[in-house]
Amino acid sequence: MRSLDAIDHAIIRQLLLNARISTTDLAAEVGLSPSSCLRRIRLLETSGAIKGYTAILDRTSPDAGMSVMVDITLERQTEDFLRRFESAVRKYPEIRECYLMTGGADYRLRVEVETAGDFERVHTDILSTLPGVLRIHSSFAIRNVLATRARPRRRGTA
Repeated sequence: MRSLDAIDHAIIRQLLLNARISTTDLAAEVGLSPSSCLRRIRLLETSGAIKGYTAILDRTSPDAGMSVMVDITLERQTEDFLRRFESAVRKYPEIRECYLMTGGADYRLRVEVETAGDFERVHTDILSTLPGVLRIHSSFAIRNVLATRARPRRRGTA
């Protein structure tokens, strides 16, 4: 992967704030022509610096479901245990994110469920059956503070 420069980082910052920004507006934000900006975006995608785009759903409505943060401690931290655990986690769409961590737990998962009862099923049928799991600690998220982050004003506007 090629080294990223200040303009690449500026493009990525803007896309993190609004992945649907037009190329023309993005180019104006980072100080490039639209064609140069589009070329840079394609290079970032091709190199793997940008792996994809996603939608952030409004999880504030009562029927939107809930996020559960789950800390997993494994029996051992050998390469084989880590590999088997990570391979198994990829099989379950309810597990939306999985991070290898430092500190008290080996992994932190973000699990999306419809109800607390649905999480009980996930805990029993999925999490407790993952290979090498020694301990599971779960916390229900109340709300995602940053999902509703206001977009910054464009330069030069009041």
